[in-house]
Amino acid sequence: MDVEVLDLPAPAVAVPGATGSVSVALVGSGGAGSMRAGEILLEAAAEAGLFGLMTRAMGPQIRGGEAAALLRIATTPVSSPDDHLDLLVALDWSNFVSFAAEIPLGPDSLVLADPAEGDAPGAVRASGARLLALPLKQLLRTVPGGHGNMIGLGAAATLIGLDAAVILRVLRHQLGRKGEAVLAANAASLSLGAEAMAAEPPLCRLATSDGAARWTISGNQATGLGALQAGVRFVAAYPITPATEVLEWLAPALAETGGVLVQAEDELAAINMTIGASFAGTPSLTATSGPGLALMVEALGLAVASEMPLVVVDVMRGGPSTGIPTKSEQTDLNIAVYGLHGDAPHLVLAPNSIADCLFTTHWAVTLAEQLQTPALVLSDQALGQSRAVIAPPAPLPQAAARLTAAPQEGGYLRYALTESGVSPMAIPGTPGGAYVADGLEHSERGTPSAQAAAHHAQLDKRAHKLALHDFAPHWADIEGEGEIGLLTWGSVTGAAREAAARARARGIRVRLISLRLLLPAQPSHMAAALAGLRGVLVVEQSHGRQFHKYLRSHYDLPPAVSVLSRPGPLPIRPAEILDQLLAWE
Repeated sequence: MDVEVLDLPAPAVAVPGATGSVSVALVGSGGAGSMRAGEILLEAAAEAGLFGLMTRAMGPQIRGGEAAALLRIATTPVSSPDDHLDLLVALDWSNFVSFAAEIPLGPDSLVLADPAEGDAPGAVRASGARLLALPLKQLLRTVPGGHGNMIGLGAAATLIGLDAAVILRVLRHQLGRKGEAVLAANAASLSLGAEAMAAEPPLCRLATSDGAARWTISGNQATGLGALQAGVRFVAAYPITPATEVLEWLAPALAETGGVLVQAEDELAAINMTIGASFAGTPSLTATSGPGLALMVEALGLAVASEMPLVVVDVMRGGPSTGIPTKSEQTDLNIAVYGLHGDAPHLVLAPNSIADCLFTTHWAVTLAEQLQTPALVLSDQALGQSRAVIAPPAPLPQAAARLTAAPQEGGYLRYALTESGVSPMAIPGTPGGAYVADGLEHSERGTPSAQAAAHHAQLDKRAHKLALHDFAPHWADIEGEGEIGLLTWGSVTGAAREAAARARARGIRVRLISLRLLLPAQPSHMAAALAGLRGVLVVEQSHGRQFHKYLRSHYDLPPAVSVLSRPGPLPIRPAEILDQLLAWE
C-alpha cells in the first residue's frame, strides 16, 4: 500500500492566509482534556470529508504531567506534521515547558490562552506568536457541568472554518450514551468557544471533499487489523508503552474471530507462548517495544533454528533502557537486524505510514508463514500512537498459508534440504509427523547433531530460503525520478515524501526510496533504485546514524552521501529535509 503525500493545493474557498492544510495544537496538563478534544476535532475532519493526522506529546507519567494533541487537517492525505503551528489553544500552562520544543510557533502563529492562567511561558512570547485571550474559567462559570476543553475545541473549530454542526454530530456519537444533560453541557461549552472567536477572521477555510468515505485509525490499530486479516489467531504479550494499543485492539477482535489473546506474565513468557502456538499450527504474533524485544532475543534464535513462523511487532521508543517511553525514535534497528547470536537469518520489515502499518504487518505474517521464520516489524511511537484520517485501503490479497506435511508413512524429515529451502511442517497430531523442534543444531530429521556437515547444511538451508524469495515490488516504495536520491525508512518517510514534493514543485527532481524490507538486504533491487543518482540524502531519527551505517554495510551507495539524523523526541520536519535537498543544487 503506497501512501503518497503531494504538494498541498490551495483550498476551494479563498481566505487570506489560508493553505491546503492547517496545524492546530491543544495543550494542557494531564486530565485537562486536550487529547479528547483533539480526537473529536480529528473525527470531525473525517466527517467533513477532510484528511488529517494527530500526533501526541506527553510525559511518561501514568497520570498528570504534560499533554498535547498536535493536529494537521488538510484537503489531501498527510502523513507528517507541518513545519509550524497555525493555532495553539492552551487549556492551561502547567508543565508546558516540558514539551515547548515540540510546539513549533512563529510570528504567523495564533495562541489562545486564559489570562487567568498568568503570562504565557517565555518560549511562547519569544516566538513572536500573536496572543489572544480566551477566558476559559470565566466562561465555564456560565455553564453548569461545562468543560474547558470543549470551549477550546469550539474556538479552534471556528478559527479553522470547520462547521459546528459536524462537531456536534461527532460529539453526540461519542457522548450520547452519557445522557442528554452531559451532551447539552458539552454542546453549550462548544458554543461558548465558537462565540468567543466569532469576531476573529478565520485562519483558513478548508473545502470539504466529494463525500467519499474516510477511516480514522491509529498505527497500532492498523497493525492489529493487518495481523488479523493475515490470519493471526493467537497473540501473547506483556503490556508496554507504546505497543499496548495493538493488544487492546486485538483482544476483542480476536475473540470475535475465534482467536485468543493471552496477557503473559512477562516478555519471556510471551515470546515462548507465541512460538508454542505457531508450533501447534496457528499463525501467531506478539507486540512489544525495545526493552521487551531485548528480552525476546534468545527465544527468537530458537524460532530461527526450529524454523518456526511468527511475527514480533516492535513499536519503537526512545532508548536505551527505559529511555523515553512516550517518545518516538528509530533506534531498535541494530538489535532487530544484528541482535540474534550466531548466523540467524530472519525478516525485518518497517511500515512507512499509519496506513502502511496494515499492509506491512499483513505482509510480515504472510512472509513468516511462507518462509517459516520469525519476522520483526519495526513500527514506532510516531506511527503507533498517532491517528490519521485516510481513504479506505484497497483490499489485501489472501495471506499465503504455510507449507504443511501430509501424513507420513516412513521417517519424516522436518528439515529436509529442499530446492526452495522450505520444508513441509507437520502439525502436531499428523500421523507419522512427530519431530523434535528445539534450539540444538539438527539433522534433516530433527535429531540433535554436532556434526559439521549437518550444521553447514542447515545454515545453508535457513539462509537459502530467504535469499531465493522474490520480495519485489514491496521491498521499498520508490517514487519520482531525478539525480538526487532521498533514502529513508519508517515514520520519517512522511516528512521525506512531503519534502520531495516541495522540491519537485521548485523544479528539483528527487527520487524517494523508502525501505520496507530491511532484512534480508536486497542489493540487486537497491542497485536498480540507485541507478543514475549522483548523490543521496539519508534521513533517519537516531543519534548514532544506525540506518546510514546499515546502508553502508549492505549496499553500494553513490559517491556523494549526506545524512540528516536526529534522535527523538523532536520529529524531523519537511522543511529541514527540503533545506538539505536544496543544498544539492
